[in-house]
Amino acid sequence: MDTSQLAEKAQFIYDDLRMKTFPVGVKFLKDKRELPTKARRPALFLKKKITICQAMTMARNYGWQMAITSEDLICVLASLAFGFTTATNARKEMADSFFESNYKTSMEKTVSEVDQMCFLDTDEYQALLISPLHKIPIDPDTIVLYGNPAQISRVLQAATFDTEEKIHGLFGGKVECPEYLIRPLKTGDPRIIVPGPGDRIFSMTADDEMIFAMPISFLDRFILGLKESGKKAGARYPITYYQNFQPEFPPHYIALGKKYGI
Repeated sequence: MDTSQLAEKAQFIYDDLRMKTFPVGVKFLKDKRELPTKARRPALFLKKKITICQAMTMARNYGWQMAITSEDLICVLASLAFGFTTATNARKEMADSFFESNYKTSMEKTVSEVDQMCFLDTDEYQALLISPLHKIPIDPDTIVLYGNPAQISRVLQAATFDTEEKIHGLFGGKVECPEYLIRPLKTGDPRIIVPGPGDRIFSMTADDEMIFAMPISFLDRFILGLKESGKKAGARYPITYYQNFQPEFPPHYIALGKKYGI
């Protein structure tokens, strides 16, 4: 897609949903040498390692193009999921960590949950480009929107306008970056995500924020939905309040009103 067209679509989404932060585009790169020169690698630009969710916050709040490789990432659980470690069994390492953190009553249940998560193979990709959608210089694989529940409700109306199904989500409350970045890449389907503690603690994702993620192939259908879904019912964001009613007041207010013919 032409970058100017993508920028226009990003601006439309931003304006139509009255978004607080920019839509984000994420590109998975086989070779880190493909990273744009303007993209900021935290290990080089900030002289420190960060988390993927921090890079998302920098992109959607600061407007920075962020480049993440194994050398830039401090989060070991994300590193396992994104194939940035030498682990021979990344899922087992993830399950061991979850169980040690007391997230489950048994290891068997922990393993079952981790088996439902999306993982990349070791070195399947060498880098992530995380950029404001309107600035990304190459077509992203995944597009990510952060919004409050009312905005996400409108997002869901748009996303289901030209589909037969509702939008799915797998909710675990922890290590959610694979769910909103990897799963749309792997399945080609949009997802709804409740951000986990990493997003909340390290990247300052607000209590009222949720995430919608979609593959780039879904973008035009989503924009069509924003333009058309619920149009005859006045569906939009912000949601319009119903005002066609007469308020009621306490008895002494009513009595005072009668005194003056109100």
